[in-house]
Amino acid sequence: MAASDPEVDRVWDEFHASVNMSGPELRRWLLTDASGEEALPTDGDVSAEGEHIVRLLDKRKTDVTSSDVELMERVIRFVQDELARPRREDDEWRRRLMRVGHDPLSPDSGPADV
Repeated sequence: MAASDPEVDRVWDEFHASVNMSGPELRRWLLTDASGEEALPTDGDVSAEGEHIVRLLDKRKTDVTSSDVELMERVIRFVQDELARPRREDDEWRRRLMRVGHDPLSPDSGPADV
């Protein structure tokens, strides 16, 4: 993908604003028993999906592929949808978000803090 593609720039920025966990933090979370079942509705394995997100967090914008952009857009929509209906008392809600790299209890979580 071209580094100067405005759509890639937009998705990249939104993805990194939506995912507030680092790659190592997300990898540790995904390896815990607490992470449970998959968050994003896919036919694939959650570990593969989570690992793809971890790899994305370690990539440079100039190295993203069209597959990366698609996943970033799905993660953005998922996080936005979940944060639109905050349920802080629901542990499963937090786990679903954390499986894609967003900790809603983090100070930089966004709309869930309102």
